[in-house]
Amino acid sequence: MKKENTATSVKDRFDIKDCRTTMKAVVTTGNGGYEKLDYRYVPIPELASNEVLLQVLAAGVNNTEINTRLGWYSSKVTTSTESLTTGKKEKQDAKEQGDGGWNEATPFPFIQGTDCCGRVVDVAAGGDESLVGSRVLVRSCMRSKGWNSLENIWMASDFDGAFAQFVKVPATEIFPVDCEWSDAELGTIPCAYGTAENMVHRAKVARGEHVLIAGASGGVGSAAVQLAKRRGAFVTAIAGKAKLEKVQALGADQVIARDEDIVDFLGEKSVDVVVDNVAGYCFGGMLKVLKRGGRFVSSGAIAGPLVALDMRDFYLKDLTLIGCTAWDEPIFSNLISYIEKGEIKPILAKTFPLKKIVEAQREFTDKKHVGKFVLIPPPIDDLNQYLL
Repeated sequence: MKKENTATSVKDRFDIKDCRTTMKAVVTTGNGGYEKLDYRYVPIPELASNEVLLQVLAAGVNNTEINTRLGWYSSKVTTSTESLTTGKKEKQDAKEQGDGGWNEATPFPFIQGTDCCGRVVDVAAGGDESLVGSRVLVRSCMRSKGWNSLENIWMASDFDGAFAQFVKVPATEIFPVDCEWSDAELGTIPCAYGTAENMVHRAKVARGEHVLIAGASGGVGSAAVQLAKRRGAFVTAIAGKAKLEKVQALGADQVIARDEDIVDFLGEKSVDVVVDNVAGYCFGGMLKVLKRGGRFVSSGAIAGPLVALDMRDFYLKDLTLIGCTAWDEPIFSNLISYIEKGEIKPILAKTFPLKKIVEAQREFTDKKHVGKFVLIPPPIDDLNQYLL
């Protein structure tokens, strides 16, 4: 790349097809259905100060990319993420809101892709050239005002992400990783495991505690099972009946089918910590099973953002409710160390070529899998032709 050039917006240069200056990417053009995913040529990002250019080796599929495209984060949407894929009224509510982002208006058109396993191929002028060639993971949640502020920005929500052959990121947000995992296996890690590690870290999960994990077959839930077990907790996991055996194989001590009554199954005041990114109608029961002084930690609400909260369960039991979006400082370096020490494992359900993103997201929303789907960008025969 010519480092002296200023960066040019993807919006202004969609149709250039010179192989030395362009790449294949999936551009999300606005709120809506799969028709908003456009696989096309776009400019290769040009580096600004303190940035690095990565060749994307693998990019995981997450709820957040689908939710952002659908506009689910809009305050006008009050139903589950599943309803937004089928309900005309909910889709219209999201479009009328005009944002659907969790910080500011989503910067359409832009490139999504929150998870990135990549290889450093270029650094900005004055950067650390010894990084070139390193296989890295990208910390997708970035604390934009430093660690003393909870303000945060996310790759692929606030700026271009990894559904492309190349992506640029701040040099401070890449983490070299030394392991024998495949690129696709590493591509399962950043968003799901970062979110799960942040939740168990914030909730101070400790050895011997009883932890209830909702949505345990998904990317975040399956990661949370491993990470809670790593801390020595007793884990009860909730999942669909067809997935219970696979979830138990991840290390859960006991499993509960999603349609069972958790209060009847576990009993009131039986759990120290609830780890949840599901919410919806199960929320009230989760508070019932928490012990006095218990902690409820949440990073999502795929079953519905509006819940029934009995304030008596909250204050009479001295509960702590913990919201988790901004990742704390140790989170990502912790994950890298767990990988390199063999303390966690990837749950790779399936890979797809990047151009098959619609197929991947359709199958993802069916929720019949355990773990993560990963997209693989097209190979680059001669990387040197891209580095002018």
